[in-house]
Amino acid sequence: MAEAAAAALDLDVVHLIPTNRQPFKHESHVANGEQRAAMVRLAIADSERLIVDERELRRGGTSYTVDTLEEMRRVYPGDELTLMVGADMAADLPSWHRAERLPELANIVVLTRPGVGVPRHPMVGRSLTVPAFDVSATEIRERAGREGSLAGLVPGSVEAYIAANRLYR
Repeated sequence: MAEAAAAALDLDVVHLIPTNRQPFKHESHVANGEQRAAMVRLAIADSERLIVDERELRRGGTSYTVDTLEEMRRVYPGDELTLMVGADMAADLPSWHRAERLPELANIVVLTRPGVGVPRHPMVGRSLTVPAFDVSATEIRERAGREGSLAGLVPGSVEAYIAANRLYR
């Protein structure tokens, strides 16, 4: 989805940013931040436009998007920033920490996914339909926990990493 969105939006680079601690998720993930970053690196190994950005892992604590965008604005002062969020997450956008600041820091684009409506909110600048398959991260973790095949759901290198590190079991 990130590659398709980057092409559609004509973005030079997309930073994929693993969270350190997500404020809305209270389930315990078996994969720590470094492991999640490693899986993203494996998944995007062939991409020239996608990069793993570990700034939230280095910062530690709870990851707030507004803090990350403020930092990125300082690091890339002349660049136009775009925040891409899935439609399911965009529904909660108004409740995000210091949400009113987000549109000042970046253009907000909602990526649509099958079965999830696009929320209408003044913060959302645009929605974009990109090719995707209807599978959730929860489903992938559950299947991996049952030691089921992840073929077609994640790249083979990521499936091998999950198996080798016995994640989600």
